[in-house]
Amino acid sequence: MNMSATEAKRSPTPWYKERWTWLLMLMPATAIVAGSITLWLAIKSFDGLVTDDYYKQGLAINQTLARATTAQDMGLVARVRFSAESLSVELSAKPGVDLPGRLNATLAHPTRGGLDQQIVLERKDGAYRAAIPVALSTAHWKVLLEDESRSWRLSGTAFLPTETEIRIDSADLKPVD
Repeated sequence: MNMSATEAKRSPTPWYKERWTWLLMLMPATAIVAGSITLWLAIKSFDGLVTDDYYKQGLAINQTLARATTAQDMGLVARVRFSAESLSVELSAKPGVDLPGRLNATLAHPTRGGLDQQIVLERKDGAYRAAIPVALSTAHWKVLLEDESRSWRLSGTAFLPTETEIRIDSADLKPVD
């Protein structure tokens, strides 16, 4: 059987030589690759944000609010200064309020719990000072100040390295309804 030139031209090409076949397979293949990368990231990294005892943490909110109210009643104001290797806090209060000899400072990273630091500041020459054990990265940090008995609490935020000094005023707290 002899095929003419036009018949040979019209014969179907194999599927793997068609452009549309590969174009249609591109989308599912991309989804598989992206899904594999997402799965690998989910398994490899730990976000540290999920907690098992969320009920207990919910109950502790009232205690935290009470400590903030105590700081407000004492008229506490803190000026926190950051340097590359140290932390300094000047704490003032209403007349008649005794300031503690030590402060507990927590520097908390909002998304990476592994970067959080607990620092005990000693009072010397009217200010509380301590060395920062691990250098703080450029980020937004939550600063928590408490006395040793944890009867009051001040909290603020710092954007390092642009803010090397912040003021935390207990009077800025909004009343809880």
